[in-house]
Amino acid sequence: MKTILHSHQSPLSRLNRTLAGKAYRDARYFILVDENTYNHCLPQLVAQVTPLQKAEFMEVPIGEDCKDIAIATQLWETLLESGADRNSVLVNLGGGCVSDLGGFVASGYKRGIRYINVPTTLIGMVDAAIGGKTALNLSGYKNQIGFFNPPDIVCLNPSFLDTLPDEELFNGVFEMLKTMMIGAPDRYEQLCDMLLGGTLDLKPDMIAACAEIKTAVVKQDPTDKGIRHILNLGHTFGHAIESFSHQTDKPYSHGKAIGVGMVCALYLSVKKLGLPQSCLDHYRSVATKLIELPHYTLRDTEALLSFMRQDKKNADGEIRCVLLQELGAPVIDLAVDENEIRDALLKIS
Repeated sequence: MKTILHSHQSPLSRLNRTLAGKAYRDARYFILVDENTYNHCLPQLVAQVTPLQKAEFMEVPIGEDCKDIAIATQLWETLLESGADRNSVLVNLGGGCVSDLGGFVASGYKRGIRYINVPTTLIGMVDAAIGGKTALNLSGYKNQIGFFNPPDIVCLNPSFLDTLPDEELFNGVFEMLKTMMIGAPDRYEQLCDMLLGGTLDLKPDMIAACAEIKTAVVKQDPTDKGIRHILNLGHTFGHAIESFSHQTDKPYSHGKAIGVGMVCALYLSVKKLGLPQSCLDHYRSVATKLIELPHYTLRDTEALLSFMRQDKKNADGEIRCVLLQELGAPVIDLAVDENEIRDALLKIS
C-alpha cells in the first residue's frame, strides 16, 4: 500500500503522476461515489488526475445504507456489464462507507482487482481508508462480512475537507483522539487543548501523523490477529452504541459513537487498570465540547449488550475490550463482564 500524503506538491498531482506510470499503463478506471462526493469532489479529482478523465463512475446511497450485499451485487453486475477485467481499477471517492463498500467489491470481483482509496472525510483520512479492512453490514450488525485486502494507494487530499460542515469533522476528530491517545500522547494533549479552546484548525501534519500511526500498526499485524487490536479502543462499546442509536430517533454517526464508546472504555480503564481518574475527566470534558453524551437506562443497557455480544473481537464466549493503563499504553483483549459493561454505560453522562 502506498500512502500519498500532503507535501510541497499536492496529493492529487502526485496521484496523477503515479497513475501515469508503467504500473497503471493499461488500467481501466471505475470511480465509486455517493451523491455528496459526486457533486463536491469528483470534479476536482478528474480535473487534476488526467488518467481518470475517461473513467466510468458508479453512485451509491450516502451513509451506512450502502454497506449492503444487495448494493455490492449491483456494483458487481455493473462492472461485469461494462466489461471490467482483472486489470481494471476501482477508485473509491468518499468517506468510510464508500471505502468499506468499494474495497469489498474490488476484493470480490474476479477474485480481486486493484483499488485506490481517495478519502473525502476526516474519518476516512485518519482511519477508514487505511489498513485494508473492507466490510458490509449484516442484519443490523456492523462490519460482519469482509476481507483483509489493502488498497494499492491511499491518497490523502486535505482540501476535500473544505466541503465538510464542522458536524462531520467531529466524526473524524474522535478517531484522531483515539489514535493519538494510543500512539502519540503529546499530540493528543495538543489536540485536546485546541478543542477545549474552541478551535478546529486541523493541520495536514496532524492528519498525516494519525495516518502514519495507523499504517505502522497495520504493517505489524495486517490481518488483525494481535497488536492491531489497539486500534479498537472504544470500538466494542462504540459499534454497539452506533447500532442501537439507529433504532431510536437520535442516530449516532460512527465517529460520535466511538467518541461515546471511549468514555466507557476509559471508565473501565480507571476501574480495572488504574488509569488516573484525571485522564477520564479530561477526555470527558473534550467529548462534551463536541457532542451531548447519551443517558442510558438499565433497559437500554440490555439492548446494547445484545449488540456487544456479536462483536467480532469477542472470544471464548467473553466480551473483549481494549483499555488503557496510561496514555500511550493500551492493553488488548481484556475480558469485561456484563455487569461492568452495564456500569460503564450507566455512568456515561
